[in-house]
Amino acid sequence: MLHPLKKRAAVLLSISTVAAVASVLASPVSAAPAAPAAPAAAAPQQAALRWTNCATPRYPTLQCASLKVPLDHAAPAGRQISLALTRVPHTAATSSGPLLVNPGGPGGSGRALAGFVASALPKDVASRYDVIGFDPRGVGKSEPALDCASGHFTPVRPDSVPLDAATERANLERVRSFAESCHTRHADVLPHIGTVSAARDIEVLRTALGAERISYFGYSYGTYLGAVYAKLHPQRVHRLVLDSVVDPGGVWYEDNLAQDRAFDARHKAFLAWVAQHDDTYGLGTGAAGVEQRWYAMRDELRRTAAGGKVGPSELEDTYMPGGYFNGYWPSLAEAFAAYSVKKDPKPLVAAYERFGAVEPSAGNGYSVYTAVQCRDSAWPKDWNQWRADMWRTHAEAPFMTWNNAWYNAPCAFWPTEPLQAPDVTNADLPPALLLQATEDAATPFRGALSMRDKLKGAALVVEEGGGNHGIALSGNKCLDDKVAAYLRTGQAADAVCPAQGAPKPTTATRAVPASAGGAALHGLLGFRG
Repeated sequence: MLHPLKKRAAVLLSISTVAAVASVLASPVSAAPAAPAAPAAAAPQQAALRWTNCATPRYPTLQCASLKVPLDHAAPAGRQISLALTRVPHTAATSSGPLLVNPGGPGGSGRALAGFVASALPKDVASRYDVIGFDPRGVGKSEPALDCASGHFTPVRPDSVPLDAATERANLERVRSFAESCHTRHADVLPHIGTVSAARDIEVLRTALGAERISYFGYSYGTYLGAVYAKLHPQRVHRLVLDSVVDPGGVWYEDNLAQDRAFDARHKAFLAWVAQHDDTYGLGTGAAGVEQRWYAMRDELRRTAAGGKVGPSELEDTYMPGGYFNGYWPSLAEAFAAYSVKKDPKPLVAAYERFGAVEPSAGNGYSVYTAVQCRDSAWPKDWNQWRADMWRTHAEAPFMTWNNAWYNAPCAFWPTEPLQAPDVTNADLPPALLLQATEDAATPFRGALSMRDKLKGAALVVEEGGGNHGIALSGNKCLDDKVAAYLRTGQAADAVCPAQGAPKPTTATRAVPASAGGAALHGLLGFRG
């Protein structure tokens, strides 16, 4: 779902008004019974964190530390693992305490996000908080770091759309092999990789920080992690900002199906934008005709991969980031036009290498992604159900349905039993602030409404007409002012902010998007997280 692959180190009005705005090839695998999450146990006394200087030219006050946490929170005196932390310390005379930040994923590294958030917030706000970034268990510099199977995304992969039995078998073997490899390499750790375990780690971190309460700012999957922590420890929450909100009622299989439809709509919005700029791209003035040309390009790549690297699956990987951030649209449109109009595949290969190709370090993020999502809740174990659901959804939303299915399909063969996703309904929190774009593809709008209903007193700020995923601190002053005011006072009200304008066409593949803040943020959030 909220894919963590990264090329760089590597989502008010009354409910009625808001609603108007939003208006067999493999043998079946028997389903494993859901296992309840282990109850929390008292952790050993934490030593004070030892912060050391790890400043960068951009973030000259950045500090680093590591934290020991139990692998199994039900056995706190047992094996310990470590979490990698960063901090930008407060400078004001009076501190508002720690502000933990998380970029999503699951599998996203949060260490770099601390410096970004501290520098993006108004100085009077940032100066009052110790902004804390962290790599969740299994991620990045935390130890042990998961890496289930190198080369899983090496091009050219089988076509994601299984038009024949051989293609489906090849894809099934690929995802089954990944699950088996993960078990072989990390069998001792996998039962303890999941959102509840990560949320319990946050409580250990709070204790180590010596804070009575913590504030939390999460994007994408980070909204769910924050909501789960708040459910476990509501009395420890000071401020709670959730941006681009996961639907907690669909974790995770149903959320992925909803995401497929939303990504298809967002891809159509991109193609309509291309049609509006036919004078630049020469792909036609009608959105339907541009869409036909895009799928014709996909068909050609099935026959011959561009540059020996970009087949249909890699094409989807390349264009999917446009569903996260429209600042990428000009680059993607240029590559599309070069291939389709000029018959030049080189810009398409360059776009793949920029947006879709996977660096070695990204294998860690995907490994944690699958480990968390497959453990968090039950997935269908009968491939016949997947096949039926995907073909039905593909008929409505062909852009990403099967690509997303194979991304998550290791969960059909996952070696650990699933847990029961917790109900995050919470009446014991201070007011939370939720932010959501109405046309967000990665976390569709209804998820924010669902989360708002579950968190008593929460306020929802809607970016009306916006389609980007991760919208705060991304250049929309209306949204950024709401976040700053909330972090100052803890008070928030439902509101609607207008979306930022669509990007302008450019002629340089690597041109800087119009919103520098948006480009910086989305580089940290990643293209699939």
